[in-house]
Amino acid sequence: MFEDLFRQFWWLLFPLSWFAYGAWQSWLSYRANQETLDLIKTYAQSGREPPPELMARLSKRWHGEAEDEDERPRYRRRRERTWYQVVLFGILGAGFAFAAATDIYGAGEAFVIVAFVMLALCAATLVQVLLDRNGPTV
Repeated sequence: MFEDLFRQFWWLLFPLSWFAYGAWQSWLSYRANQETLDLIKTYAQSGREPPPELMARLSKRWHGEAEDEDERPRYRRRRERTWYQVVLFGILGAGFAFAAATDIYGAGEAFVIVAFVMLALCAATLVQVLLDRNGPTV
């Protein structure tokens, strides 16, 4: 019974795992902000001004961001992330295209659609990288 259920809905593992990862990152961010707020309360109770670094930490979106972020321009960091996305979507698209060609689980048509979407995302991200190559437009 569970084997049939898994064969029909195995693809739900991907969105569920992304959901779980996002929830975990949100929890970590929440905990870090709570700890920072507790430290700021300690400063306020003692009548001292909290350091600006501590206040700046509250504005960070994710706890995993570096404390002393490097001085590279923002567009350059974004370009490095988009190269990662080009590779990721390209590999996923190739994997799903292979799965469609070999008709794994008898779901060749569904894999064709997913491969097309992944390869389209890869191409769109690659175009974005190439357009950003000269830096930001002012």
